[in-house]
Amino acid sequence: MPDDVLLTGGWRLWPQFALRGPGFPADGVLRLAPEGLAPAADKVPDALSGPEWDEFARCFEAAAVRTAGTLQEIAGRPDFRAAVGWQNRAVLGSGIAPFLSWVPTATGRTSMPRQREELVAHYWQRFCVKNDTIGFFGPVGWGRFDPARRGVAVDPGDRLVAESEVYLSSWAVDALARQIGADPGLRRWLPPLRVPFARVADGRVSLPGRPVQAVAPHLRRILELCDGTRQPGEIAEAVDRPLPEVLRALQTMVEQRWIVWRLDVPSGTHPDRELRALLERIPDPAVRQPGLAKLAVLERGRERLRSSVAEPDALVAALAGLEASFVELTRVAAQREKGARTAPCRAVAYSDSRRAATVRAGTAVLDALAPLGMCLTAARWLTNRIAEAAEARIGAAYRELRDQRSTVDLATLWMRCQPTPYPGAAADADRIQTELRRRWERIVDAPPGARRVRLSAAGIADAVRDAFDEPARGWNLARYVSPDVFVVADDPEAVRRGDCTIVLGELHVATNTLDQSLFVSQHPAARELLDETDRDFPGPRVLPMLPKETPQLRWSARNRPALDRPRDHLVAVVGHSADPRRPRTVLGADVLVEERDGRLVLVLPDGAVFGLLDVFGYALTNQVINRFALRSAGDHSPRVTVDRMVVARESWRFAAEALDFATEKVEARRYVRARRWRDAHDLPRFVFVVSPAEPRPFYVDFDSPVYVNILAKAARRLHRSDPAARLTVTEMLPTPEQTWLTDHRGAGYGCELRLVAVDQTTGESA
Repeated sequence: MPDDVLLTGGWRLWPQFALRGPGFPADGVLRLAPEGLAPAADKVPDALSGPEWDEFARCFEAAAVRTAGTLQEIAGRPDFRAAVGWQNRAVLGSGIAPFLSWVPTATGRTSMPRQREELVAHYWQRFCVKNDTIGFFGPVGWGRFDPARRGVAVDPGDRLVAESEVYLSSWAVDALARQIGADPGLRRWLPPLRVPFARVADGRVSLPGRPVQAVAPHLRRILELCDGTRQPGEIAEAVDRPLPEVLRALQTMVEQRWIVWRLDVPSGTHPDRELRALLERIPDPAVRQPGLAKLAVLERGRERLRSSVAEPDALVAALAGLEASFVELTRVAAQREKGARTAPCRAVAYSDSRRAATVRAGTAVLDALAPLGMCLTAARWLTNRIAEAAEARIGAAYRELRDQRSTVDLATLWMRCQPTPYPGAAADADRIQTELRRRWERIVDAPPGARRVRLSAAGIADAVRDAFDEPARGWNLARYVSPDVFVVADDPEAVRRGDCTIVLGELHVATNTLDQSLFVSQHPAARELLDETDRDFPGPRVLPMLPKETPQLRWSARNRPALDRPRDHLVAVVGHSADPRRPRTVLGADVLVEERDGRLVLVLPDGAVFGLLDVFGYALTNQVINRFALRSAGDHSPRVTVDRMVVARESWRFAAEALDFATEKVEARRYVRARRWRDAHDLPRFVFVVSPAEPRPFYVDFDSPVYVNILAKAARRLHRSDPAARLTVTEMLPTPEQTWLTDHRGAGYGCELRLVAVDQTTGESA
């Protein structure tokens, strides 16, 4: 048993954590800040005219040409082009190739070459300083807490990436399954499955919102046998009816929406393996082999990708070949359009990797983490309030149904609560988040205009307890919080000594993010993660069966939960995405909702009882996952430090029109005006910017003209789309110069530690 890492407020940290960091050294972005240009810009006369200005303008032009050359060096790197190829293969031809063939000159830097400079710079900041987790350019690393040491020890390994794997996207395998399933000869071998919301009781079938229908005894028996594991022939044998009669009955049940009868691939990290298993169960080789042959085409394409993960030319050829084969097989586009209705995995295949470097963090990090317990306690208060609101709203819906019928099943209640978890959930979450901020503001008690607020944990402990401390009473997932933290020091040696501070990044509430498939699949011993889950939940849990993709939640096979265990119950409420052969897999219509001792509970067919909110867990988590924030709601929020932990970085909010330099047409003037705007607001050199008009936060270095240009363009775009919207600017902490995670060559990388905290103040759901 590893030494427990305990925090105040009844929280335990998992002894291991994930390292989320880029696959390119952090100092790569510093190459785009021309040496000496920023000090020169700060010395030019206010009028931006005259001989001194003319001299600076010439220096700026020369620096811009040199920077264009640097960007060409970056764009020409095989690993950079391979990384872009995985993200958007078309960009290599439309943007990168013409940029590489261009000869940079001051007069040649017209609009299109500058756009391509910004394209390369934008990808470069993502690959160097964004802690994304994808591919070899964002490999998953692992570390452990080690109370036997003081500082942080890094074992860099013998290469950057220990292992890489290529996966076929779930949506692509589903498209192939639909094409294979269109073969009329296949249907007699496909096991039908009752839909999760069709309830069979007392000789009748009921669906939410439709009249109850009586059903003949032999048809009821056929329907009861539609469990997704029995082929039509097996059902016919069990009910002692001719197969053609059973096939006709099944078709009628499809039309009644009582069953689904198609080639459905269970959700999982390897959907191609699931499809292969389904096809191999078909005994007729004349039906089985054509489907397997089509699947083998994609499998071979995936193997070609696996051998060319970081080789751009081979990668492009392999991607093109796989996509062409996919289109030929399915008649479906190989790239899904990006938009609100598209989940993250847009391509036919993707890659994930494991970082070779590993980390051990000692007592200096653990000591600095101590104030985290206060933040976790506030997060528990947040989930408790959401749980109370949900119990009241869902309870009202339950009582309405109970007044209309003798029993209430989960599927019917779920449908009544649409959109889940219930109407008005977002407004409740807004109200509760506002109260959370208000309570924290009283505790922090920052003087007006303060830039830095330093507090002691001992000094605010009583106030935190009074404001937030109470036992947990939320859903099962609410026992987890996943904080992102940064270890900050002046140099790697300081980190090794333990001379460091901690910065709290995002606090992901009511979720264990290491449960996601992308982390579990990249762990060298995934059983260890399951062992930690067993410590947290020694008994079974009830978990809702999730759809394969939910675009609004950015949900896909990469971040699906992967630490469910055979002892856990999976409940299908709307769609059935798990393997029907899995033990303890039940349909929502077969689960009863009852009120016992003033509490709504689920009663499963085997008699197991769980809290009702557990099955609404993922929908509830979606309402709170990103709700924890210590920033004030105003235009400025100070940096707040408790002991040796920065719990809130300094941030600012600006209307797009306030960035007056953004509309400046002359690039050199824009750069100078941007620096003066920065000085007027006393912003740091390095920041991250969030714009409602941009898909992701982006890095800005005010010493770098190309990143100033990217910021200006984002401001113009936001002003066009919504003049009332605001940009959020947050200090970058740590900066690209403060790296301690090294590779085998000694290069430094940015990273964050993705922790898992589990609440010890409550037991399992009963």
